[in-house]
Amino acid sequence: MTPASDKRNFDRLDDLRYARIGSARLSPTADLAVCDVRHNDLASMSSSTTLWLIDLTSGAARRLTEPSNNSTVPAWSPDGRQIAFVSDRCGKKQIFLLPMHGGGEARQFTKLKQGVAGGPVWSPDGGAIAFTAPSDAEPRDPSEPYLVTRPVYRFDGVGYLDDAVQNIHVQSTSGGAARQLTDDGFLDRTLRWSPDGRELLYLAAHDPDRPDLFSARLRIVDLEGQGSEVLDLDWGFIKNADWMPDGGRIIVIASTGDQPMATKDDLWLVDRDGGKAENRTADLPTGVEVQWFPVFSSGKIMASPTTALVNVVQEGKRGIYSVALSGEHSWKQLVGGNRTTTLQDARDGAMLFLSSTLENPGELRLADQDGANERQLTAFNQDLVDQIAFPQVGEFRYEHDGAQIQGWLLRPNDGQPPYPTILYIHGGPHGWYGYQYGSDFQMLAGAGFALLFVNPRGSTGYGDDFATALSGNWGVLDHQDLLAGVDYVIQQGLADPDRLGICGLSYGGYLTCYTIGQTDRFKAAVAENPITDLVSRYGTADMGPWGSLSELGGKPHEIPEVYRRGSPITYAHNCTTPTMLIQCEADYRCPAGQAEQFYAHLKANDCVVEMLRIPAMAHVASISGPIKVQQAQNDALLDWMIKYLR
Repeated sequence: MTPASDKRNFDRLDDLRYARIGSARLSPTADLAVCDVRHNDLASMSSSTTLWLIDLTSGAARRLTEPSNNSTVPAWSPDGRQIAFVSDRCGKKQIFLLPMHGGGEARQFTKLKQGVAGGPVWSPDGGAIAFTAPSDAEPRDPSEPYLVTRPVYRFDGVGYLDDAVQNIHVQSTSGGAARQLTDDGFLDRTLRWSPDGRELLYLAAHDPDRPDLFSARLRIVDLEGQGSEVLDLDWGFIKNADWMPDGGRIIVIASTGDQPMATKDDLWLVDRDGGKAENRTADLPTGVEVQWFPVFSSGKIMASPTTALVNVVQEGKRGIYSVALSGEHSWKQLVGGNRTTTLQDARDGAMLFLSSTLENPGELRLADQDGANERQLTAFNQDLVDQIAFPQVGEFRYEHDGAQIQGWLLRPNDGQPPYPTILYIHGGPHGWYGYQYGSDFQMLAGAGFALLFVNPRGSTGYGDDFATALSGNWGVLDHQDLLAGVDYVIQQGLADPDRLGICGLSYGGYLTCYTIGQTDRFKAAVAENPITDLVSRYGTADMGPWGSLSELGGKPHEIPEVYRRGSPITYAHNCTTPTMLIQCEADYRCPAGQAEQFYAHLKANDCVVEMLRIPAMAHVASISGPIKVQQAQNDALLDWMIKYLR
C-alpha cells in the first residue's frame, strides 16, 4: 500500500484507468465465480472486455479469454462443466462454449448470419440455450429512402426499431441449428426458462403500435413457438419478471401508479394466466430499484419458495433486501452501508454482488444470504485506489419549501474554504446521487474544486410523494431546491459565492440550462446532452410523447404554458454564464437539436458559448463510450471549469 505522504490527487485520466466489472455468476457448486471485466489501454486508446474466473476460497483471479476481442455475459451450464458467453471474435457477436474441466479452447456455438442480440440462458437440464437474435436478413441500406409507421420509430442506443427487432431462439447443446420461437415485431428480452424447461417467460418490449417504449408485455412461449400473454401494457410499467420456483406463479417488478416513471416499483406475485396479482412491497416506501439504461429494467431477482432478493434505494444508498413471498408482508435489509450494491447472483446460501463507493466503481463481494460473513472477492482497482488521496465527503440535510433535501459535498485536498464549487446535477429527473461512483466527481475534486451533489424533489429514494412532486412542473421546484443547497454550503463557509460552476448530463443538462436562464450567479456551465425545448422534445425524442404525458400531464397544445414555463429555451435570452454544450450526435433521448437551439440562442445574445459535438454516439457515450469520447468529455468539462472558476 502506498504511504499517505506519497499519495496523489485523482487526475483526468484516472477514471479511464479503472476496470469495470459487468455481469458475474456463481458456479453451480458455489465455489467459483465468473465475471466479465472491461479494461482500457490508454497507450492504444482501446478497450476490451474479458472473462475472469474467481476462486471463492482463495480469491485468486484468472483470466479466461484474451483481450484481442470482447467476451461478455458469461453463464454457467447447470452441471458447471461449461461457460457460455458472447464474443465478437468472429466479427458478429456469437455465443461460445468454454469447457471448464480438462482444458480446451472455446468453441463457437451459434452461427447466425447477423449474430446474437442477448446473452445465453441455459435450460434447467442443460440441453438447450435460449437467446435473442435479429433477423438473418441483410441489414437495411441506410442510404435508401425509408418508410416509418411506428408511433416512435427509433430508440436511443438501439437505433431505428424496425432494424432492431430481436426474436427468441433456442438451440440444442447436443447439435443442430437454432430454432426461432417468436416473430412479432418486438424486441424480446429478459428470457427466463420455466422450472420444468418447457416454456420461456419473457418481456416483449418496444410495441410497434404504442408510444410507451419503456414498458413491455409479459409473455410466455413454449418450445413449439406457441405463445400466450400474461400481462399487457395497460396492466403496468413492467421492468422485470421471473418464475417462482414451483412455476405456478410469476414474480413481476412493475410500477402501476399514474406516473409510472416516478412512482416506485413494487414486487408482485402474479398467476401465470395473469389473474390474481398480489403486491408484496406495497408498504416498502421506496420500492424496488430500477436501472435506466439502455432500457428500463430492474436489478436481478433471486427467488426461493419463501423469499426474493432485490436491490432497494433509500436516501443515497442502494442495498440488498429480502422480501417475503408468503404470509405477512415483510422485508429486511441484508446488505447496507454507505455504498451502492448491485445483486449479481445467489445460490446455496451464498450471495454475490458488486459494491461501489464514491472512490471505486466496484468490486465483487460475497456474503451469506442473510448478509453475514461478507468479504471482498476481487481487487481489480486496488492498486490504483492505493495511489490516490481521495477527498473527504460530508453529508448534510436542509429544508426548502417544506421538503427535507439531502446533499453531499466533496472537499478538495488542496486549498482552504471557501472553495470554488461545482453543482453537479443528476439525470432522470428521477435519478439519484449519494454513495455511488461518479466518473467526473473525483476528477473535478482532484483538480481543486468542491463538488456539490444534491437529491432535489423528483429524486428516487425518498418515497412517491417526493418523486412525483415535479409532475407538470419540471425545472421550477427542483432548480429551487438545488439553489437552496448552494446557499447552504455558502452559509457554512465552504463554497465561494464568486466561483460557482454548474453542470449535468441529460436531465442534469436540462436543469443546468434552465438554471442559467434564471440567475447569473454561476460563472461557468457545462450541459451535456440537454433538453432545452419541451415542445420539440415531444416530437423528436424517443421518450417524448409517452414521457411528456406521464411527466408533464398532457400534449403541447393541451397545456402550452406548462411546456413554455419548463423549457430552458424560454429563458435563453437571459443567459450570461459562459456555457459549454457537449452533444452526442446520435442521441435519440435528448436529440442534438436541443443543444443546437440553445447554442444558437446564446450566440445570438452574445453569451459565451461553445459546443463539443461527438459524432455517431448515443446518449450516455461520454460515460460508457469509447475511450476517446470519454477523454474528450473529461477534458471539455475540466478545462471549462478551470478557465472560468480559477
